[in-house]
Formats: sequence, C-alpha cells, structure tokens
Amino acid sequence: MATDARGAALLDELIALYLAEGFLGFGVGELAARLSCSRTTLYQVASSKEQIVLTAVRGYFRRAADRIEERVDAEPDLGVRIQVYLAAVSDELAPASDRFYTDIAAYPPARDLYEENTRRAAQRVQDIILAGVTAGALRPVNARFVGAAVAEVMTAIQAGRIEAAAGLDDADAYRALSDLVFRAVDRPA
Repeated sequence: MATDARGAALLDELIALYLAEGFLGFGVGELAARLSCSRTTLYQVASSKEQIVLTAVRGYFRRAADRIEERVDAEPDLGVRIQVYLAAVSDELAPASDRFYTDIAAYPPARDLYEENTRRAAQRVQDIILAGVTAGALRPVNARFVGAAVAEVMTAIQAGRIEAAAGLDDADAYRALSDLVFRAVDRPA
C-alpha cells in the first residue's frame, strides 16, 4: 500500500467514495476516473481491485476506532465513558450509506472485517463497563453479561436485523443502544 502523502490522500478519497456510494459497482477504471488518477496510481494503494476495497474498508474501520478511542480517553468520568463510546461509534457509522452496508453484507471479506470490528467493539464495551463498575462510577452490574448482551445487539445491528425489526440504520441503532446501556448501568443521582 502506498504510504506517501498522495497514497494517503487517495485512500481518504476512496473511503469517502465507498461510504457514499458503496464499492461493488466500481471497476478500477471507473475508480481511476472518479478519483482523477491513473489505474497505476490506484494499484499503489493495493495490488488488485479486491485488495483496494479491503484496504479502504480496513482503513475506514481503523480510523474510526482511533477517533472513538480519542473521545473515550478524553472523558475523565469512568461512568460516562460507555455512553461516549457508543455515541462515538454511532457518529463514526453515520456517514456510511445504505449502499455501503449492502456491499459490506454482500462481500464476504468486507463482511468479515465488519464482524471482527464488531467483536472488538463488544469487548471494548465490556472493558469500559468493568472499569466503571470497579471504580464505583457505574451500578454494580455483571459487566460480562452486559458486554455479552451488547455484543448480541451489535451483531444484530451489523447483520441488519435491528434495521429490519426497528427501522433504525446502524448509526441510529448505536445511538439507541447507547441510551439503553447507559440508563441501565448509570448510578442514580
């Protein structure tokens, strides 16, 4: 993958394009035309169309995770961190179009990346809750249970079941999950 400034900028453009319009419908030639670059330049990002897609999707999730963690780290209140975390996940998912999610679901390697990201997020939720409970900033709940329950909801969000059942896209579902979890674990005033 290209690591120079042009490669990084091109990756930014690819991520933005894929979030807005999905990725399965683009050939390398069309991508090059849309991004005003040559095919050779695109192949500096990755060696094949499939690898270009995975590099962009992986880059999107990695960058989102970094921004989420920055927000969590900036919150000094261990009791509020779970709300900050899930709200940040919602914010990071918000720019992704329905077409992007449809393409993720239809392309197994990208779906695997989303599933792995969801597993990591579920573990992170459990860790944040455990830290909050241990510090006395959250009600004494079973962090493993709450983490497991949140993991199931996250998996249902990722698989499209929450959207089908409740009509919420991924970002809105994470906002609702944030509210639900925070209200369940917050210490009463």
